[in-house]
Order: sequence, then structure tokens, then C-alpha cells
Amino acid sequence: MENDAATLYCPNEYCQAANPLTHKFCQQCSTPLPKNYLWVVGDSLSLGSPGTILADRYLVIDKSIVLDLKPGLLPQIPELDKLEKIKAYLKLIPYRLHIPQVYGILSLDEQSPSEILLLEKPPLLADNKFTQVNLCEDLLTAWSQASSMRQMNWLWQIAHLWQPLDTEGVAASLLDPYLVRVEGALVKLLELRFDGELPAKLSQLGEFWQKLVKNAKPAIADFLKQITKALIKEEIISSEQLITVLDQGLTALGIASTNKISSTQSTTIKIITQTDTGPSRQRNEDACYPPSGFLVSKPPYTHALAIVCDGIGGHEGGNIASSLAIETIQQQAIELTSVPYENIDPVTLLTDLEQAVALVNDKISQRNDTEHRQGRQRMGTTLVMALPVAHEMYVTHIGDSRAYWITRHSCNQITLDDDVASREVRLGYAVYREALQHSGAGSLVQALGMSRSGSLHPTAQRFIIDEDAVFLLTTDGLSDFDRVEECWDTEILPIITGEANLPDVAARLIEIANTKNGHDNVTIALVHYQVKYTEPDIKLKAEIPDISSSKTVNLTPQIGDTTSLSSNTQQKTQVVVDTQPKLGSKFLLQLVIILGVFLGSAYLGYWYKTQREKQTTTEPDQPELTTPQTTPTVTPTSNSGVRQEIPNGNNQSPTPLVSPTPGTE
Repeated sequence: MENDAATLYCPNEYCQAANPLTHKFCQQCSTPLPKNYLWVVGDSLSLGSPGTILADRYLVIDKSIVLDLKPGLLPQIPELDKLEKIKAYLKLIPYRLHIPQVYGILSLDEQSPSEILLLEKPPLLADNKFTQVNLCEDLLTAWSQASSMRQMNWLWQIAHLWQPLDTEGVAASLLDPYLVRVEGALVKLLELRFDGELPAKLSQLGEFWQKLVKNAKPAIADFLKQITKALIKEEIISSEQLITVLDQGLTALGIASTNKISSTQSTTIKIITQTDTGPSRQRNEDACYPPSGFLVSKPPYTHALAIVCDGIGGHEGGNIASSLAIETIQQQAIELTSVPYENIDPVTLLTDLEQAVALVNDKISQRNDTEHRQGRQRMGTTLVMALPVAHEMYVTHIGDSRAYWITRHSCNQITLDDDVASREVRLGYAVYREALQHSGAGSLVQALGMSRSGSLHPTAQRFIIDEDAVFLLTTDGLSDFDRVEECWDTEILPIITGEANLPDVAARLIEIANTKNGHDNVTIALVHYQVKYTEPDIKLKAEIPDISSSKTVNLTPQIGDTTSLSSNTQQKTQVVVDTQPKLGSKFLLQLVIILGVFLGSAYLGYWYKTQREKQTTTEPDQPELTTPQTTPTVTPTSNSGVRQEIPNGNNQSPTPLVSPTPGTE
């Protein structure tokens, strides 16, 4: 329970009025009052009892939970030489959907060098009046009440988190039952725990998951039992293998729903888009698909797709770039999912979506080059796209247009802006709130059309949907100044509860963008996912993939940003294809090759000797002739298959992501 005597100060620097904790807006200037509940990492016993105010700004709510009473002020930030201790949090910012980020530090005693780490957006639930705040349930406690789809979804998320956390030496966090929490369908960690002297092993994860077998739903109980045994026996030795097996289970459950084998899960999807020039712009450089104001429902429509683009380049061509992106990618995305669900490989689809974005980039870049645009004159666009496939949602993104995932529990930003501030954090150079203070923090580091595809790194993510949800795609005309975070519960949540419809909510969001921001064009797309679920009458069996026959898997962080967290922050993780034959066939092949070489050499030696003897006896005075070798030359034309290097804005020549077809450049 919060202290009634404590007050929450307005973040507006020109107001800073004190307000009761239960108020959502400042009673003097109507500025929204953010409730920043923080998780304390460190000696929580020294915080004091609930109601205590620390450092004149942090109200103790409960053990290890505090509320920032002055959200408008920059918190105390760790010094540069201490960033190494929190670098794992910084580098894992692409996974902030599951891992809380560093808010700042708290020094309880100015004379003491000890500092307490404060984490923002931990797995906490607050009631509607913000008078009660509790931790989300831990995985073990919530497990028995979850459906088979959700149980599988939780395991799948943990499997995807293993590799990036292992890279940063914090995979042990996924083995601690107290740290692994669930907020609805999402797995969230309270904090990161560093591995001991020995790195955490997947066999330990198998031992943890063994505790879940007893209360697993019948459909997946045997499946999970097989997986845990394979992990413990080290038959599964990589997260890629584990993900492959879990994908089999998710697909089987999805097929059951798609084919209505047992009415497992049925989904209805509705999409609406809206775009508006805004009060301060002369033209609209944004674009969207479906066309603005057009409501799509699946069924009856075969495909459902939403795209939002924010053009860059002003009257020089931002509207051309955004329209060209929509025109190019919408048909590609629909074609990628034109096959039956059971034939879609998630890893391949994610890769195909990234390549589709790269192709769009090439088309815009080529037009820039054709029109001799350089530097700031080059036209470009951001892009965010949502592609629903059965019980899954695929989100593709580049730039600073955003995607939000709204459920009954919370609103989560699922894309990470491609701007300078995010890059600084991802590289471990700064805490996010500090990075936002730097000059140019919001400047884009990548967008479509600004350079060739070799230097482009789009994000493609996959989400499992097992409950009603709304996905909001939006340009910064709405998302700036945290407008979505302010209004999601009053404006968007009613869609899920049945109290509002999509057209009315879309119109209201445009109004909010124009009246509270108003500095830019605004474009949004709302994707409403309605889910009905009953337990299936099937029992899954796991097929443990053989290491030697594993397919090549390009793993992007499926539940966050696609930046792979190795020493090279943009490099994908791959399972190398083992093309070696088995031992018996390999030996026979080698024997055949050796015999062939031996016999061939003997024959060639005999033939050469015979020819020389023949030359000596019949043509003793014939001089030896050498035939000069000629190398054919290729003269490229405008339509030849030879790739011609296209200079970009900074005269670099990176390798393209997508090989062009002849005549496209």
C-alpha cells in the first residue's frame, strides 16, 4: 500500500506541481503522471519499511519495490567506469520485452560507496487505481493454470532467450524459479543473475523443466517429458535444437486448430488503418496498407496484413519512398504466406521477410541513384509491418515507426527504434535514459533507401498469440512523447473488452496525435486478434533432431530486436550444416576415390609413356607446340546479369543482402 502522505511531482519542467499518488494527470497542467515502479537490485533490507522515502524521491512500496516520485528528473546514472558491471543489461536491450532495463542507481548514504541498481519495467502488476502493486507470478506457480498452447509458448520464449543470455554470461537467470516470472503470455525476468565459475548448461535447464512435467497439460505432457530427458542426457546440446523441437510442438497445436481437428484454437483478425496530414504539415508523406479507413476481417479475407511507413525527404520524395515501399512489400508478404500453415517454416519466413525489406530498400535506393540524390536529398522511409499467420504474429521493422502489443495485462513496445540512443545502449556505452539526453539521440541510424542493403539490418520477430490482443503500428506522429503509453488503457484496451470498435478507436488515436503532438503526419494500423481456445484431444511426441542433420537456422532474437548479441552486434547465429556422410559410407567413398586416383594415375602414366615413345620414333624433328589460353571477356550492358556496384550516400560498397535478378539495376 502506498503512502497517502507522499506526492507525485509533475514531470512538466514548467509546472512540477505535487499531486496525490492516485491521480493520473497533473491537477494543475493536465500533464500525464507516469508511475515508474522500479525493482531494486541489492540489499533490499536496507531500504526501510513501506512508506519510507529514499534520497528524497523514491517511495518504498514493498520489499525491493520503489516508486519514483520525481519522474521528470534524470535519475543518478552509473559512472563510465562502472558500466562494465551492468553491461549485460545494456547489451540485452533488444530483449527488453523480457528483461528489465537499467533506470539508474540509488546511493543511500553519501559517505558510502555502495550503490543500488534500479530496474524499470520489471514484472509487476498494479491495480487500476495504482494503490496495490504485486509481483507477477513465478513460472512454477502459474504453470498448472495455463493452457497447453501457453505452456508451450512459455518454454519457447525461454529457449529463445538462452543463447543471448548465455553470450552475456547470465543464462543462470533462466534457471532460478524466483526470477522467472510470467505476465499473461509473456515470460519476464526480475533481474539478471551472472553465471558462476562454470557457465550455465542446457542440461540444468532440463532439470528445471522436469518440475513442470507433472502439471503439464495432457496434450504436451509426454512431449515435455521427452524434451527434459533429452536435455539432461545432452541429446539436445544447443538452443537451436531446442527451438526446433518446440517449434514442432507449436506447429502441431496450430495444425490442430487450423484443420479443426479438435477445435483447439480459432482466431478472428480485424485490421483498420488511418493516416492524416496533421495540423502543421502541408503534405502527407506517410503511407499504409490496407488503404486508410478500409476495414479488413479474416475470415472472410484470405490474407490479413498491415503496413505503416513514414516517408523521409520532405517534398523531395518522402511520399514517393513510402508509397513505393507499400507497393513493393505487400505483394511479397502475401505470397510468402500463400501456402498452407503446416508448410510454413518460421525460420525461413523470418529470413524471407528480412530479404523482402532488403528488396524494397534496393528499389528506393536505385531510384535515388537514378535521380542523382545524395546525402540529405536522398528519399527514404521507415517501415513496420504485421503479418498474422494462424496463431502467430510476424512483425518486421526498420526505422523509428513502432509496434505495440496490447493485452488485458499491459502495453508493450515490441520494436526498438533504430536511432542513436538505442545504438549507444546496445553497444554498452550508456544507460538509455542518459542516452536520450545527448544531442541527436533521436536521429535514425538506418531507414529504407538511404544506403544499399549490405548495410541494412531489419528486424523480423515472431510472437505466439494465445489470448485476445491488439497490435498497434504507428509512426512517430503518435508515439512521440509516450502518447501510446499514456492512453492505451483508456483508448485501446476497450477494443479487447468489447466496449469500443476499431474505426472509433482509430479516429480517436488520430485525434490524440493531432491535438497532443501535432508536429508531424500520423499514420496508424490496429490489428485486433480474437482467440477462442479449448484443450485438444491430441498427445504430442517430440522428434529430437540429430545434430549431424540439423538444418541451417538463422536465429534472430524472435522476441525482441534482431541484433545478435555477440562481439559483432549484427551477426546472426547459425547452426552449421553438417554435410559429412556417416562413418561407413564415408570410408567406402574414400576407398573408391583412392582406387580411382591410383588406377587413373597408372593409366595416364602408361598412356604418356606410349605417346612419348611414338613421338620419338615417328616425329623426331617435330617441335612441341603450346596452345595459348584465352580468357573470355564480358562487356556488361544495362541489362546484363553482371552486378554493377551502385554508390550509396557515403561511397561505400557493402555486399547486398539480396542478389538482384538480371536487369533490375
